[in-house]
Amino acid sequence: MGPMTTDFDHAAEVVRRFDRDRYLSALLAPEAYRPALMALYAFNAEIARIREVVSEPLPGEVRLQWWRDLLEGTEHGAAAANPVANALLRTIERYNLPRQALVAMTEARIFDLYNDPMPSLNDLEGYVGETVSGLFQLGCLVLNDGKDPGTATVAGHAGVAYGLCGLMRALPWHAARRQMYLPGDVLSRHNLDPETVFRGKTTPELLAVLTEMRGHARHHLGRVREAASGVPLTCRAAFLPLVLVEPFLKKLEVTGFDPLQQAAEISQLRRQWILWRASGNVFGRL
Repeated sequence: MGPMTTDFDHAAEVVRRFDRDRYLSALLAPEAYRPALMALYAFNAEIARIREVVSEPLPGEVRLQWWRDLLEGTEHGAAAANPVANALLRTIERYNLPRQALVAMTEARIFDLYNDPMPSLNDLEGYVGETVSGLFQLGCLVLNDGKDPGTATVAGHAGVAYGLCGLMRALPWHAARRQMYLPGDVLSRHNLDPETVFRGKTTPELLAVLTEMRGHARHHLGRVREAASGVPLTCRAAFLPLVLVEPFLKKLEVTGFDPLQQAAEISQLRRQWILWRASGNVFGRL
């Protein structure tokens, strides 16, 4: 096994450990493209979990800056010691991926390191646009051999739906560390005091905010369905993770479910089944 294979194998292992849904979906993509998808998803997993591995924001900013330097070509030599970085650089080269989209992902992740409130729904959609929609679009570029697949709009809506769902599922963890991704304008609309959330208290106001947020996620899923016919067949596998959004939203709205004390989970076997069943017709299963 050559060193290149090892880098991509390492990337796949990172995705398997930290982003099981994208890992399972990449396994259902055409084999030739799997290593590149794993490299992208591993990069995403690495920058998404920086908050978990640093004790304060500054070392987190240093890590994000390292990735930015790497992507902008000002970091020389250091990539050799980082298999995910190696796999990512080879993927960028092979598929001519826009480095700026990857840099934007690292910049958006600075928000994760601090406890600043998310000002508005518009800001939140911008954040998930950079962090999640960008990833859907890069996956489409890989699956379309580096040529523009014309999927930017669909990827935009897909990222918002997937991103909002993920943030609602992560609410117990975010609340425990006083981090608020639920947007300020939506909180105000429903008179939700963030402090009650940080105290782990599920109120009618919080439930109203989450009902509205599920509505926004479903609205964007609907926009994906409307635009689906324009997505090249080759790119469909990039959207596979999206078929898990509706099952997760249904878990979040079960009567008596406590969004601050319980995790909305679907067994891995069921997730594999949902993804596998959708692999032939992803948009028909949304």
